[in-house]
Amino acid sequence: MQNLIFTLNVVAPVFLIIIIGVILKLTKGINDNFVSVSSKIVFNVALPAFIFLELSTADFNIAFNPKLIILVYVGIAIFFTLIWIVSIPLAKDGKDRASFIQGSFRSNFVIIGFAIIFNMFGNGALTKAAILMAFVMPLYNILAVIALTVPVKKEKQISISKTIYEIITNPLLLAVFFSLPFLYFNITLPQILTKTIEYLAALTLPLALLGIGGSLNFESLKKDYKLAIIATVIKIIIFPATLIFFSIKFGFTGEDLGVLFILFATPTAIVSFVMAKAMDCNAELAGNIICMTTLGS
Repeated sequence: MQNLIFTLNVVAPVFLIIIIGVILKLTKGINDNFVSVSSKIVFNVALPAFIFLELSTADFNIAFNPKLIILVYVGIAIFFTLIWIVSIPLAKDGKDRASFIQGSFRSNFVIIGFAIIFNMFGNGALTKAAILMAFVMPLYNILAVIALTVPVKKEKQISISKTIYEIITNPLLLAVFFSLPFLYFNITLPQILTKTIEYLAALTLPLALLGIGGSLNFESLKKDYKLAIIATVIKIIIFPATLIFFSIKFGFTGEDLGVLFILFATPTAIVSFVMAKAMDCNAELAGNIICMTTLGS
């Protein structure tokens, strides 16, 4: 019972804010335009400020764990390959397969994951998570581009230079890049700038979670639900259970194991819908997977 109460205290505040977003959308308190604008604010301003603040003030020697990063890279790469193989008989249409693959492996680690890590372990683990995210994000982006292009055989239509440019100019990656000198040389910003960044960073979690709630589309679940259910089972049950089993075998415990579990078990990232739509894949299926994994998690 104590474990259940502790878990509820950690997870419930995150999903209560998502539920508030759902209620606000249903009661017309917010609309699709709010979700779109708030998502842009979070992605381009608040979240980069949050990441910059966490990394620039971190103790790199304590927070950096190469063994953990290697495990995450190997685990995601292996599961990505297995999901691709599983998708071939399940989804005959390339557009369906592309969205299925991306939705089955890409975690909403930064938004939901960071909120749960902060509630569970505090700022120390959040710093570890931010550094881990700095390494995982490029991998997610590269694998997502592969997943959304190869199944629909659009390689020749995709500009490699444009794709690389979009990856390296990602606001979250830029926040990581600009934080590195402060992290490495232990540079302290003037208090006026620190306070400003703190105010922007404080917007991240509540605004993003409200946006998730406002973006959930329950009507669309009636379509492509079989593929969405299979992707959900893979994403929030098989994927985390398997990788946490091997994480324990490799000696991870306590805070590190908790961060790994949250990385693997968080629902599918909302950006997967944006990318699926932009690259002319099955965006509706992508949205269904986000909805189901968020509810199921």
